[in-house]
Amino acid sequence: MSVNTNNAYGKISISDLAIAKVASHTAMESYGIVEMVSRRFTDSLSALMKKDKDGGKGIKVTTSGNRIYIDVYVVIKYGVSINAVAESLKEAIKYKVEAFTGMIVDTVNVNVIGVKL
Repeated sequence: MSVNTNNAYGKISISDLAIAKVASHTAMESYGIVEMVSRRFTDSLSALMKKDKDGGKGIKVTTSGNRIYIDVYVVIKYGVSINAVAESLKEAIKYKVEAFTGMIVDTVNVNVIGVKL
């Protein structure tokens, strides 16, 4: 899927993968995030088989009209406040994706899969 919009100059279409890459890059820049993880074991297997790494690992993007819904799957550093890191991550992803796409990010859900020392 993709997000679509129109302006005076024509149609703009942004793929979910492009949005996922921006969200993934933003997450890895955030304090307290150790790594992005796949949602399911089968996702890990399919990523191993691909020759080209797409860069959207740990991100699920769903679009509806011009609204964007993002699920993030992360491992957090031990000793940090999970709530503070998750809230900071939500705000950072929402800001960067909205600036990138010019569209509204409706929700960002942070799923903490694990903790690393």
